[in-house]
Amino acid sequence: MKIAMIASEANPLCKTGGLADVVYALTKELGKMDEEAIVILPYYATIAKLGYPLEFVANFEVPMNWRRPVCDLWTCVAKGVRFYLVGNGRYFARDSLYGYEDDGERFAFFALASIEAMKRINFQPDIVHAHDWQAGMVPTLLKVAHSHDETFKKTKTVLTIHNPAFKGILDPSSLFDLYNLPYELYENGRARFQGVVSTLKAGIVDANKVTTVSPTHREELLSPVSEFGLDGVLRMRAYDFCGFINGIDIEEWNPKTDPRLVKNYDASTLKEGKKANKEAFLKENHLATFDGPLFGLVSRLTYQKGIDLVLNGAEEILARGGLIAILGSGDKELEEKAKWLQERHPSQVYVYEGYSNDLAHKIYASSDFFLMPSLFEPCGIGQLLAEAYGSLPVARDVGGLHDTIKDSANSRIRSDEATGILFHDYNEEGFRYAFSKAFEIYKNKALCDCMRKNAMNEDHSWRYSAELYLGLYKELNS
Repeated sequence: MKIAMIASEANPLCKTGGLADVVYALTKELGKMDEEAIVILPYYATIAKLGYPLEFVANFEVPMNWRRPVCDLWTCVAKGVRFYLVGNGRYFARDSLYGYEDDGERFAFFALASIEAMKRINFQPDIVHAHDWQAGMVPTLLKVAHSHDETFKKTKTVLTIHNPAFKGILDPSSLFDLYNLPYELYENGRARFQGVVSTLKAGIVDANKVTTVSPTHREELLSPVSEFGLDGVLRMRAYDFCGFINGIDIEEWNPKTDPRLVKNYDASTLKEGKKANKEAFLKENHLATFDGPLFGLVSRLTYQKGIDLVLNGAEEILARGGLIAILGSGDKELEEKAKWLQERHPSQVYVYEGYSNDLAHKIYASSDFFLMPSLFEPCGIGQLLAEAYGSLPVARDVGGLHDTIKDSANSRIRSDEATGILFHDYNEEGFRYAFSKAFEIYKNKALCDCMRKNAMNEDHSWRYSAELYLGLYKELNS
């Protein structure tokens, strides 16, 4: 089966969040299952600096109403996955992947160019799998503008919603102005969302199947009280709407073989391994070495991720003898509060502004608990990585966090099954309950060690989820 992933980011070439992990790991796993899967990405300026050998494929014009921007198409193989890179200096030769006023135009070009790219390389896909709003219009384009195109005569489409907070909002005129599509798609409601165009909604309407990244998040999105406003259109597609939990790349994220750790370990040697890595991390970053729990956090620093709860509760965590290690960037106000916390408590708080893959591995390996008090979390990757490294998640009971963490306080879960701590109310009291529970567990060494082993024994590989996706693809092509 031929499968084309169309996404705005993917490891190891470009990443801002979990989307990159999912696209790469799923594609790689499909390749292991003998499926022919490729990824089509924008050719960001940062990719050229990574050193992967690139091969020029073609260049061609991409009509966007009166515009005629040129696409330079390149290809490379990175860590076992074939990538095709849609290049245009005006749109993608920038410092960041997103956050520009013309993002709507940039990713309209990307969607249009991705479709043309498949024709140029003679890739006749059985499945085109589009991810999030940046590629959301691809199913609509294939259905409306390429319905008689020989390249796509057998193609079925899947759209995955990773983050429903971002819907690809555009002025109604953009349908024709950017995508060469008729205004009728706005008038009849296929692309209309609350008086504007949403590329995400268009994809939901026109994709053959729609998925999101956990079963619980599927139910949240279908709820009439959902804060995202997509419940109406998703209920219309409920039969074709699935929730598949994400996995992790266990070749990269494995404490038994991870070359970044000072001591490798598995579930049978985690006590010694965690101790050695924690001691090394504290020493390397000039943190106090008293016997208090280390709370790790690797995340975008945004309100969606509950970072305000962490920073508001940090003083109490530190007063109880805890330590905090933060890796991430995002909202400037939250970044400044995190740095202020470090300046106020330099022996108990470590903050790294930005992203470092090496440091992320070290935090997962050295931390006792991992903080994810998210306002909403479609799936989450951090809790899966934390469990793999024996770091117990302290998380809010939403979305994929509900599906992947076995709560120690749940009466239906035995102590020899629990893998973390969940709380319900998104407020300081809710978070205080959760980190207080963490201190209790940390003092109970037998329970703590048992939960760590439970966490490490969880299977979060991509194999099971990839089989679900492949089953969906085969259903569409049967």
